[in-house]
Amino acid sequence: MCRLAMKTASEPFSPFSVLQAMEAMQEGYDGSGLGLLLRGLSFADYNHNPGDPILSGIAHTEEALGRLDLFMNSQGFELKFDFEFKVKKAMIEAKDRHKYILRVYRQPAAWKDFSQERIEHELLMTRLALRKDGEAHGNDLTAFSLWPEVAMIKEVGWPLEIGIALGLDSGRIESRICMAQGRQNTNYGINLYACHPFFIQGIATMTNGENTAFTPIRDWLSGRAFPGYIGYQSDSEVFAHILHYVTRQLRLPLEAYKHVITPLKNEELARHPQGDFLRGLRDACRRLIIDGPNAVIGTLSDETSLLVMDAKKLRPATVGGKPGEWAIASEMCGVDAMIPDRDRAKDFQPMREHTVIIPPDRQELQIWSQFDRFPVPQAA
Repeated sequence: MCRLAMKTASEPFSPFSVLQAMEAMQEGYDGSGLGLLLRGLSFADYNHNPGDPILSGIAHTEEALGRLDLFMNSQGFELKFDFEFKVKKAMIEAKDRHKYILRVYRQPAAWKDFSQERIEHELLMTRLALRKDGEAHGNDLTAFSLWPEVAMIKEVGWPLEIGIALGLDSGRIESRICMAQGRQNTNYGINLYACHPFFIQGIATMTNGENTAFTPIRDWLSGRAFPGYIGYQSDSEVFAHILHYVTRQLRLPLEAYKHVITPLKNEELARHPQGDFLRGLRDACRRLIIDGPNAVIGTLSDETSLLVMDAKKLRPATVGGKPGEWAIASEMCGVDAMIPDRDRAKDFQPMREHTVIIPPDRQELQIWSQFDRFPVPQAA
């Protein structure tokens, strides 16, 4: 099993506090990878425009960094801020890390009349082009994300040690959301792209578990002719892509995600007030049904957070907090470490039918059941 920790708060906080929570759950990972997603980013050294795209990744060689600069310039991106990590290289296991990239750009002037949908498509295609370039040159360049208000950090090693090695304890970078995964390598080789969280067009997920339905899901998504449905160095990456497909391609509400990955049984649908619609959704998306055990934590562009379990419910997760700040973790001690002054009597562990939603205002938990009604498109 891996270990997951996520904190969301109205006021920005240091990601190092979440890494300390990971330390409380250290028996659940093996040092084969740490992934961090920071959303609602703020820098101590620079006040950025919230709409400016932020590129995060690693240039493994000087030559790769040079190609990156040439490519971004050729696309019309103007570099506005280059965050310099204070790296303690002796603490980093891998020795081919020329530069950790966390850069704020001004988007190309040619995009000024583009719709928001077109801009988001261009950001996706730019990131994919950088990834393809790195793969074509011996994986000397990794590109984790290119999106406003988002940064991703991935590295091989133990979470707290990586945090110290990259200077994340300095307070120079904060965020309103931090998602962290300590990886336990089970079925794949060590690959930075295999570290959770996974990110696509503002949507991020991380998972504790094993998705034994991975191959048919991957093949179905790959056949959708959407350029972002690629990669799959981890069987858990499909969870992010399914969430993207449900909310952005089908344009269904967040609650529909649970109905797609773990649909109700026929006898339950027969009693559901929206049973006909849900039966049609299940049949249309049958290839996206997961087979766990899995616990999935996700966040959206508007800073909504969510937690869902599968029917087997063999990968635990707990959510707790108070108005203004909430935490989700694989173990209760992880929530304790992130928000020690909460009312523990209000902690919640979801059952197989629940979706836990933390809205952007972060005032209270919303606990939604698959047996409840939810808004569906008018035609439905």
